[in-house]
Order: sequence, then structure tokens, then C-alpha cells
Amino acid sequence: MVFPKISNVQLLKRLEPPQGIIHMVLDTDTYNEIDDQFALAYALRSPEKIRLEAIYAAPFHNDRSTSPEDGMEKSYQEILNVLSILNISSEKIVYRGSKGFLKDENTPQESQAARDLVKRAMEDRDEPLYVVAIGAITNVASAILLEPKIIEKIVLIWLGGHAFFWQDTKEFNLQQDVYASRLVFNCGVPLVHIPCMGVTTHFVTTIPELECYLMGKSEIGTYLTEIVKGYTNQPFGWSKVIWDVTAIAWLINPDWVPTSIVHSPILTDQVTWSFDTTRHFIRSATYIRRDPIFADLFRKLT
Repeated sequence: MVFPKISNVQLLKRLEPPQGIIHMVLDTDTYNEIDDQFALAYALRSPEKIRLEAIYAAPFHNDRSTSPEDGMEKSYQEILNVLSILNISSEKIVYRGSKGFLKDENTPQESQAARDLVKRAMEDRDEPLYVVAIGAITNVASAILLEPKIIEKIVLIWLGGHAFFWQDTKEFNLQQDVYASRLVFNCGVPLVHIPCMGVTTHFVTTIPELECYLMGKSEIGTYLTEIVKGYTNQPFGWSKVIWDVTAIAWLINPDWVPTSIVHSPILTDQVTWSFDTTRHFIRSATYIRRDPIFADLFRKLT
């Protein structure tokens, strides 16, 4: 597959934090855990910065699903549930994603989500379409394979993999679809990478904190608190990472998610990082300022 080549000057300009209101789509495995629901609600409650045009259900497969397709369908239904709680219509903005993961780096998985992303990305816009992905990257990679020209029209923010100094990068989102993950690091798409272990790891909350700031303050606040409480049967001394929120936070205020420009890493067959300083640039997060993000999140969800 041959992808469009973006010059370093154009790439670096595209990777600058956005100014003003941005147009965005969200790709999410919403039923996988409980952090996607926070991220979705946060994006919808941030109209001063985000115009959310579409929401895509991403596949996942673990003990909360019987297959990638089942995970995608459960995520689709959970997106509808969150929108209903927020009294937001789901008509023409929610799309089912891939039923499975990529079989190789050249063959896309057909889905409503991938086709819609191609359509939206190729519209005549003054600014790029921001694609925020917080699950396996199958839908986005499939869209790139269906129409490689979207690389010139989008900026991808993806929470996946671990910090570059970590011993491996066997993170759930990344390792579920290694072919798709390798594609987004190789194809030259403007990419803002939000690593998990070693970067967003300390973006945690606790049940008492949620009960204090969200429970009973709004319907969505109560729902989010309840699903976190239902995630563990041993809440004493327990905290939960809700790192998906940080991908939204970078768009709202990039100072809350410090990043640096680096050469795109190589994803090896051993699911580790390797490095080559002749490769194109990406932006990668190095730290998370927890407190201002939670302050903004809690205010908006009440």
C-alpha cells in the first residue's frame, strides 16, 4: 500500500495543538471498561472546544465479550445508552465498526464506521478532522486503507501502547490489532500518541472521590459512579485508571497533557518499540497533569 507523503513542515504544523473549536469523531470500545463512558461524556460536555460529529463503536474481545463483533455491538449499545442519559439524539451520529481485526496490513475491515470516516475526512474543510481513538485502532486503519488520501485530511489522537521506555508495548488497545497499530505508526498520518503505562498510569480515581463530586449531582454523574462501583467487589484501598479521558483532555487544554515531538517508533513483531531517527515525526505524551483535568471533568459532568 502506498500512502501520501506529507512533508515535515506540513506534518509539524498539523501536529501543533489546535486553536479554537475543532471538529472531531470519536472511535471507542465503550463497553470494554468504564473509562470510555467518561471520555464520551466529557467530549459531549465540552462544546467550547469540541464539535463531536460522529461516534464509532470499536471491536474488542475479552471477558466482557464473546468475540470482537460482540464487543463492538455491546459498545454500540453502550454509546446509545450514554447519549440517552445525556438526552442527546443518536440519529445519524453513531455507527457500528469492524466485526473483526485486520488480517494483514493491506486489507481493510469494511464497516459503517470506516466508510463514514472516509466520507467525513474527505469533505472540503478549512481545518483537519480530529479523530480521537480510545480502543483498538481497526476502524481508523481500515478507513486509511480504504482511502489513503485521508492521511492528508485528519489528525489522529490515539491512546494505545505504552511509554517508549517500557519493557514492551503489550497494551490492550494496541495488541488486539497489531497490524492496524503498526499501520498507523508507519503510514505517516499526523499522530498524537497517548501512551498508557508510564504516562497516563496515574490518571486514577476512587469510589469515594466519585461519590463526593459526581454521585447524585447529575444523571450522568450518578451513572458513571455506579459503573465504577460495579467494576470491583473489593473497593477498600482501590483506585481505577480512567486514562481514556486524557485523549480528550489534550484537545481541551494541551498544557494538561505535555507532549514532545519524536520520530515515529517501529512496532516490532515482539510487540516492543524500536527506533529509527530517519522516520517521520509524531507527537507523544510524556506526562499527565491529573488535577486540572479532573477538576474540569467533574465540573462539566455535574
